[in-house]
Amino acid sequence: MNLSRRGLLGAGGLAGALAVAGASPATPAATAPDATARPGGAGAGSVRTGFDRLAADGYRRLSGQKVGVVTNPTGVTSDVRHIVDVMHADERVDLVAVFGPEHGFRGTAQAGGSEGRYDDPATGLPVYDTYLKSGGPLADVFTASGVDTVVFDIQDAGARFYTYVWTLYDCMEAAARAGKRFVVLDRPNPVTGRAALGPVLHREFATFVGREPIAQAHGMTVAELARLFNGEFLARPVRLETVTLSGWRRGDFFDVTGLPWVPPSPNMPTPDTALVYAGTCLFEGTNLSEGRGTTRPFELLGAEGVDGRWAEAANALSLPGVRLREAYFAPTFSKFEGRTVGGVQLHVHDRETFDPVRTAIALLVTAARTWSGFAWRADHWIDKLTGSGSVRTMIDAGADTDEIAGAWQDELAAFRAVRRPYLLYR
Repeated sequence: MNLSRRGLLGAGGLAGALAVAGASPATPAATAPDATARPGGAGAGSVRTGFDRLAADGYRRLSGQKVGVVTNPTGVTSDVRHIVDVMHADERVDLVAVFGPEHGFRGTAQAGGSEGRYDDPATGLPVYDTYLKSGGPLADVFTASGVDTVVFDIQDAGARFYTYVWTLYDCMEAAARAGKRFVVLDRPNPVTGRAALGPVLHREFATFVGREPIAQAHGMTVAELARLFNGEFLARPVRLETVTLSGWRRGDFFDVTGLPWVPPSPNMPTPDTALVYAGTCLFEGTNLSEGRGTTRPFELLGAEGVDGRWAEAANALSLPGVRLREAYFAPTFSKFEGRTVGGVQLHVHDRETFDPVRTAIALLVTAARTWSGFAWRADHWIDKLTGSGSVRTMIDAGADTDEIAGAWQDELAAFRAVRRPYLLYR
């Protein structure tokens, strides 16, 4: 596995990665952290998003530019107006295009869908579809739109396989090809930015749920990821600027920011969902339901034939910060639609100690041991989600949670070192 184009995991191995980590970021136009960040924890209304700060500055960074915005329903102000509507009504901004990701600009599409090309009824602006487009075809979209600057403003969920971070990556790459400037408006990582967790993607497993070798729970904001992508992975760096948050610190969960939560996708209804998602999304790679079609997606897991032995086995591991409740539910769509299944519900009682990735591995291990019907999806989707074949093959071989988690510690340490110079917040 090659962690970056600098070859940090090449002949120098982990020691080389640690040595290079102290170097300055290779992203020349990144905005410095806001010096006015408060010394204590966040309070209601204390966090200002990148858009808030851009607007407060009179859109100076966009002056004289034809602007296009990559966004979705999460691109809102603190009073839940959409930034596209706000900028369209402001004569200081020459907004000429909108670019919609998976689920669409206005959020009308389910998982694996988008809205296509249309004119937005509210503003009359042309909306271009970016979903599943990359490289030359996406660069052609930016060129055809006539924009000079591409602005990115989407709320992330903090997990490598949440596709918006790769929409960011693809748009940066395409903007560089098309000769466009790229501005990222930052938003908080809803599950904090304290630490990266879990396995690191191996490049041979790269897909739209993981283009480059970052950790499963990356612990970064989108602006920090943009800096990392530009400095480590893009063959042709884009002209990048980031507009940082003010008032946010790495240990802040979303509920203390004072910002409104808008579901970034249909199955991410609350910040509680995001808290477990970086782990339990792995159940997409199995024949168990990951809770889609319920009011608690990714918190409810189960299948027909599963009984209370699973919750009992998982609780016996005394996993930090979480308890597992025997649960029964009937999904309204997706796996087991309309059928009652048995399984577990995650109840996180101490989010400071909860590790979503290690918890999910423990749940996979105990599910395989307590339910004879356990199986991986035939397409080995689990390998795309975890970033290698290691988790699947180790569980199949009977490895326990500690053995599986231990196998990724060296690559995780290397990634943590690589990401360090690109972090923007204390």
